[in-house]
Amino acid sequence: MNFFSKENRILLREMVKTDFKLRYQGSAVGYLWSILKPLMLFAIMYVVFIHFLRLGGDVPHFAVALLLANVIWGFFSEATNMGMVSIVSRGDLLRKLNFSKEIIVISAICGAAINFGINLIVVLLFALFNGVQFSWTAVMAIPLAIELFLLATGIALILSTVFVRFRDLSQIWEVFMQAGLYATPIIYPITYVSDRSLIAAKVMMLNPVAQIIQDARYFLIDKANVTVWQLINNKAIVAIPYLIPFVVFVIGVFVFNKYSKKFAEVL
Repeated sequence: MNFFSKENRILLREMVKTDFKLRYQGSAVGYLWSILKPLMLFAIMYVVFIHFLRLGGDVPHFAVALLLANVIWGFFSEATNMGMVSIVSRGDLLRKLNFSKEIIVISAICGAAINFGINLIVVLLFALFNGVQFSWTAVMAIPLAIELFLLATGIALILSTVFVRFRDLSQIWEVFMQAGLYATPIIYPITYVSDRSLIAAKVMMLNPVAQIIQDARYFLIDKANVTVWQLINNKAIVAIPYLIPFVVFVIGVFVFNKYSKKFAEVL
């Protein structure tokens, strides 16, 4: 069945609406949790890493940069985790209806994208409150968002395919994401690493999530935020983190399509 057919589009829309409603059903503050959760995590990080440890003191508006990075990482984490379990959680639907199974994973990612959009508005308001001066370069946030979406979608498609057969993957991915949180310049500026080991900083910036975060900080907040093309002179190497999301997305689609026909049998 064509993924872009009218039936699939309607199904995708209804699944996104249903998932978003059920996510906060029975909650005292409801949809406000989509804003409160990242803000509470940001408050903890701010007190520990900026107020006490004094990280990012040499970077203008680092509090805003911290919040922005936290929101980007939050979307990546939510999209991949929800995407990973989406096929298994919708096993009953797979056995009853004939439709493009990618819709199940995409709906989970779209739900995370809604939270991401809401949180970005909070980041922009916080940035204005802190005196950040936006320029025309802010439009670069659009291709960065597309890059982030492709990366998360590709990984989610691969994870959801493997998770159908190996449920232990969720535990492994949780540890991997925890390690990734500290290996990505979120709670500290990349200069904190480069001042100690330039090689380590260059390797870290080959991570597309790190590249997206630093580019977003550079274009949205302040040019003092160091990007991958400022750390690495070789253009071929600089292109690596920008190409990875597209490669991962293509691999994800290929792997998912190859094994999706047997999902209903396994589940």
